[in-house]
Amino acid sequence: MTGGEMKATMDGLSYTFKTDGKDNMTPWGMTVAWKAVDAKTWEMTEKTNGKVTCTSILKLSADGNMLALDARRVKGDGGTSNDSMTFQRASGGPGLAGKWKTKNLNSSSPETLTLAPKGSDGLTISLGNEGSVCDARFDGKAHPATGPVWPSGWTCVVARNGARAFDLTWKKDGKDMYKTTMAASADGKTLTETGSATGVNEKFTVVYDKQ
Repeated sequence: MTGGEMKATMDGLSYTFKTDGKDNMTPWGMTVAWKAVDAKTWEMTEKTNGKVTCTSILKLSADGNMLALDARRVKGDGGTSNDSMTFQRASGGPGLAGKWKTKNLNSSSPETLTLAPKGSDGLTISLGNEGSVCDARFDGKAHPATGPVWPSGWTCVVARNGARAFDLTWKKDGKDMYKTTMAASADGKTLTETGSATGVNEKFTVVYDKQ
């Protein structure tokens, strides 16, 4: 933090901001504006392609060790999702500055993922909340991902990985952002996604239940 300016880093990527309510471009393609309400409260507004897609309130606990986020996010179908997250301080301080680790996450509208064959050598990947769709082929090429609340410049690349899995790479403006593997269980009831942002070696796992 220098001259009232702060740097936010997530998944190995960073952007700078001041708590003055002005829009700041992020590496993911949306803008974020931070506004200080008081010494322990901040408002955060995200915009995608110039339209507000998420408004959040962040509150610091009295002892400064916990940060609570309550967000109202616009979904691709025009509805909204109410999300809450709690972060625990790992280091740093005082105030907002420091390293925070996710402790809890709750959503009124959990993300949905739809996979559908496209022809004999293609796959359509759809993310429900964002309304994002990527029509990909197993040809090693990047294919555009688009959606009503999805930033421009994103593409996906898919590659076969055995009988029940495939590898997925998300790119932004040609740069690798996330690499994951999607694997179906033997009974076909769950799909497990494992991977990491390309800028860090911090693995994550997401399990989807078949609907």
